Amino acid sequence: MRFIWAIWGGFVFHAAAQNSQFNDPPAPSASASIHVNQVAYDYAAPKFAVFETSRPLPASSRFQIEDVQTSNTVFKETLTSGQECADWFPGKYFYRANFSAFQQSGHFKLQVDQAGKSYNSFDFEIGTNALATQTVPAIIDFYHHQRANTPAELSADEHLLLYGSTNTVDLRGGWCDASGDVSKYFSHLAYANFMSPQQTPLVVWSMVNTVETAAPLLDRLNAKTPLMAEALYGADYLLRSLSPSNYFYMTVFSYFNKDPRARRVVGLLANSKTTDDYQCAYREGGGLAIASLARVSQWKTHGEFSAQAYLAGAERAFAHLQTHNLQYDDDGKENIIDDYCALMAATELWIATDRAVYRDAARQRAKNLAARMSTAGYFIANDSNRPFWHASDAGLPVIALVRYLDKETDLQNRAAALKTIKKALDYNLRVTDETINPFGYARQSFLFHGQVQDGFFIPHENETGWWWQGENARLASLATAAIVGGRLVYPGAGAFGIKPELADFASHQIAWILGENPYDVCFMYQFGKNNVPHMSSSFGHGSGRGGISNGITGQDGHPDGSGIDFKLHANGNEWRWTEQWIPHSAWFLQAVAAMSAAK
Repeated sequence: MRFIWAIWGGFVFHAAAQNSQFNDPPAPSASASIHVNQVAYDYAAPKFAVFETSRPLPASSRFQIEDVQTSNTVFKETLTSGQECADWFPGKYFYRANFSAFQQSGHFKLQVDQAGKSYNSFDFEIGTNALATQTVPAIIDFYHHQRANTPAELSADEHLLLYGSTNTVDLRGGWCDASGDVSKYFSHLAYANFMSPQQTPLVVWSMVNTVETAAPLLDRLNAKTPLMAEALYGADYLLRSLSPSNYFYMTVFSYFNKDPRARRVVGLLANSKTTDDYQCAYREGGGLAIASLARVSQWKTHGEFSAQAYLAGAERAFAHLQTHNLQYDDDGKENIIDDYCALMAATELWIATDRAVYRDAARQRAKNLAARMSTAGYFIANDSNRPFWHASDAGLPVIALVRYLDKETDLQNRAAALKTIKKALDYNLRVTDETINPFGYARQSFLFHGQVQDGFFIPHENETGWWWQGENARLASLATAAIVGGRLVYPGAGAFGIKPELADFASHQIAWILGENPYDVCFMYQFGKNNVPHMSSSFGHGSGRGGISNGITGQDGHPDGSGIDFKLHANGNEWRWTEQWIPHSAWFLQAVAAMSAAK
């Protein structure tokens, strides 16, 4: 994913047979179309679609829901007033259809009449836990498909060379990072300091968290045992990645070479330049790895290693980073990513051991996050003026605070953390709603050329020097934060146990991923009606059912991320939009689990 543009020729696209596919970059319809979640809506959840037209509709125009099996009209309602999204599609008008009040199980389609012609949406399902029922088993299968466990991979990874050394380490296991990248990352982009995403360790923590928070759902789907097995498989890789010196090895890099013997343990810079800076700081995967090992150590079952070994590894790694974290941070300074990742690590160790050393560390990190809250409501990423924005983990500061509050009982500390969560959620709603936004796509604040500005998509000109891509992981992480954070600061009797504005916000992000977007792409592979093309990769890996592609971006060539873009063909840069990446499905799993946990 990250460096594939330089040598894309090693991978091949071909159309998948399961679903209809695009041959050229899709564009909005010349006349009218309906954008809808192409997979499923939960029975009691918010439900929206968007009608797009090149001609304005008469005032109070209506839409209707039709039962696919009987062809009966089962619901009618008025569309909202039209909105023109000039920054995206000049000359187009967008009308939101809100059918949240329709609570009937079955398969349906939405219909709008304009100038004597009827326009129909793709079919979709409505039902109790319909979204999770369809997607959770597929996500588990996707990770099983992504396991780096072919004979060639296992043989190579058992004796991996450390960059710049003749020493080898055993790093068998883990998951291939993306449909076009068989490398394995704790985190990449470490050199950019403010953009490090959580990768393999996040996947493990997401699985463990889902097992523990959505057990009734998983039991109904017969999915608990396979998800636990996948989480333990991941935990074994995390512990195997813990060095004798008690830091985690950051990256097993393939160099996009089909020969598995080319793989090395490395640190990464831009343009696939490799170094021996492969020690993980908190923000470079170390914090989430500690958190995952500590949490899974409390299970009554284990993988290749014992529960005691998981916990002992987590404690050794935490003690090491408490001393050496600044040494491993590329700029020698901690930032917000260190804070929320270290908060997760300290919290899980506190929960697992009840030791004061972890309590005190967690409280300090929670205080650090509170101190980073700006008057505008966004977090400050550095010690100055950079707003925290993140293409993958934007919801993680709130989620880390929520997990901390699972253990914290001191009223003063709880009040401070709840205040921080509330401000963050208020900001997300405000910045998203303060401009024309018929799809409810989560907006964000960022520093561009020295000025803070708000936008839909991340700036393409950023600290990495080259990295930008679709943000489906960010959307699912924010949906998760809205639900689990909202239950603490904005509880409600309606959908997801939160106030309606937050429930709507969360639903919009998930629906966008599943097809309710201007390009009618369902980014979960082999779901819905329109998917991106299949991507093949080495060792039989590549696109997998239940995997989620990167998604939609700001317009290519716009440094500030303004405009909108989605491309299937871009001279080797297609990956920015089409490549599956393991954090997307990890965050989607958390969001769907959170949605289902209230039931």
